Amino acid sequence: MSRGPAWDALNREITTCTLCPRLVEHREAMATVKRASFRDQEYWGRPVPGFGDRSARIVICGLAPAAHGANRTGRMFTGDRSGDWLFRALHETGFANQSEAVCLDDGLALTDVFITAANRCAPPANKPTTAERDLCRPFMDRELDLVDTEGGGVRVLIALGSFGWDQTLRALRERGCAVPRPKPKFGHLAEARIGVPADRNVASAGFPRNDLTLLGSFHPSQQNTFTGKLTQPMLRAVFIRAAGLLDG
Repeated sequence: MSRGPAWDALNREITTCTLCPRLVEHREAMATVKRASFRDQEYWGRPVPGFGDRSARIVICGLAPAAHGANRTGRMFTGDRSGDWLFRALHETGFANQSEAVCLDDGLALTDVFITAANRCAPPANKPTTAERDLCRPFMDRELDLVDTEGGGVRVLIALGSFGWDQTLRALRERGCAVPRPKPKFGHLAEARIGVPADRNVASAGFPRNDLTLLGSFHPSQQNTFTGKLTQPMLRAVFIRAAGLLDG
């Protein structure tokens, strides 16, 4: 059954959200001031919804839109250097039809992958407060609920960075999944098996009854890529592992 109206309603709610005054002020200020190289472009300047294959078996969770990336283009990881790294790796591993993401109508399509984020507004210094984090996470929860089960349900979640890792674990625990204790430690290519309750209503939850795997990846931020903490082969290895888990 199509869930198009539910997606449309959720995306409208996300893009019109004003729950966090500090983030509203910052995202709109960035859209007004602009970066010099984008001064002739109209910025999105609103919260950013997730995007990708709604029948995906892999869900990627990032931190938040970049001030001059998704806050400008209106699509996660589109128009910034982190996205350049991410979509190149997705393309090289067969999950994207192209390696570039520059704007909403650039023809990018994802296969078996949906991208979401813990926060939907660009935060100052890339650091949302605890209150901002908690107010925004229900959007990610609801997107997970809507991811279609027709393709087999979500099997792998990929957290980009420790913030995404922690938020994904919180979301899973709150939906009744069996998250290991002590909390699984974040790291690049870290793995955590997450148990899904046998009585979980998969028709509405977007998850099959078999266990999920949470994979960790260093975030493709310039801080990590410029210093060599994250290399392109390292990032590609995350999606190769995810593909292997789907096959397995």
